[in-house]
Amino acid sequence: MLTGRYIVLIEDDSLMGSSIVQRLELEGAEVTWVKQAVRGIAAVRTPRRLVDAVVCDIRLPGGTGEDVFNAISRSIPPPPFLFITGQGEIDQAVRLLRAGGADYMTKPFEMASFLGRLALILRPDPDAGLPPETGISVLARQVDALVSEFARIDLPVLIRGQRGLGKARLALRIHDLSDRRAAPFIHVNAHNDERAGDALSGALDTVSDGTLFVNGIDRLDDGVQGRLMDAIGTGSFRLVASFGSGPDAESEEGGVRSDLMYAMVAHVIVVPPLSQRVDDAVWMAGRLFQSMNERHPTSLRGISDLAMAAIRDHDWPGNGRELRSRMLRAMEVADGDWIFPTDLFPELNEDAREVRTLAQAREQAERRHIVKALEQTGGQIAEAARLLEVSRTTLWEKMKKLGL
Repeated sequence: MLTGRYIVLIEDDSLMGSSIVQRLELEGAEVTWVKQAVRGIAAVRTPRRLVDAVVCDIRLPGGTGEDVFNAISRSIPPPPFLFITGQGEIDQAVRLLRAGGADYMTKPFEMASFLGRLALILRPDPDAGLPPETGISVLARQVDALVSEFARIDLPVLIRGQRGLGKARLALRIHDLSDRRAAPFIHVNAHNDERAGDALSGALDTVSDGTLFVNGIDRLDDGVQGRLMDAIGTGSFRLVASFGSGPDAESEEGGVRSDLMYAMVAHVIVVPPLSQRVDDAVWMAGRLFQSMNERHPTSLRGISDLAMAAIRDHDWPGNGRELRSRMLRAMEVADGDWIFPTDLFPELNEDAREVRTLAQAREQAERRHIVKALEQTGGQIAEAARLLEVSRTTLWEKMKKLGL
């Protein structure tokens, strides 16, 4: 029943905790068990993998289950919480349900009843028949889970992220997983089309019951956005739209009419940049090598470990689009059996002739270390700052300076 599921247990009672862990593992689940409130917060906010459910005691050392739930909810959408409570804490448990908790059980309880209640609240399994699309990191799997979830909800979706992150691919996947997949999928790119308003009018005439993806919705003028808002009201098609989430995100959001933004804001997918997902960069490089080699076979055996290390160290300002371009170049110029760092990054030949200053070397080392901390904490700046033993403000300033 729980095969492959990941559960976080926050329980300080050793006897009860060990009993729950033993039974959950017998059912096939992977369990992380922590006994303190602060460790429970960290285990859920920065997990090893996507958390399917949290089993949380109300009374804990260093806080309460309510403290844990509220702290997590302030930074991320919380996974389903099943609270364990004593008779005197039922009012608190009911309050937590009103705040967004999934369920509660009073002690003592039968294990069979506990498993049944837990099964009812589990997060929909994003891996059920769906291989990783965005990447293998926790951040990427969260994106894929939202794509799967929003495909089942026939409402407008907003995808935010820098250029080169495959927002159009995610929009198409939402369409392909939805009940509208037999109808047209129409892509209007307002970034590259000076006549995007005319293109949108034509798309509205032909989309029928399908999906309309507007890439760069903030680039449309107010009148065109008004026509789009009116068309949404008919309910005949589904809108998926995108704009950026970089340093100028506030100005981009300001380019979208408030009524149109409100129509989309309930279902938002934020795609983190590749600089925060180094494992995904390596994974994507491997997939690109395989697909490119299948289309145009070469004598290459693969990507060398040195090249993989260089991929990890690069900051990928162009995200996946840059990675694809560099892989294309490497496949064309590689001489021998393997792709090496200079095949991907020809600028390394220039760097080798230059002696960097100590300040430049220090910045590069700091950048790699910050990226590693962000990856380990799932992109949570406060947790990364704690790991690096600096204040959140200091970390934020360094990230801005280093272009993260």
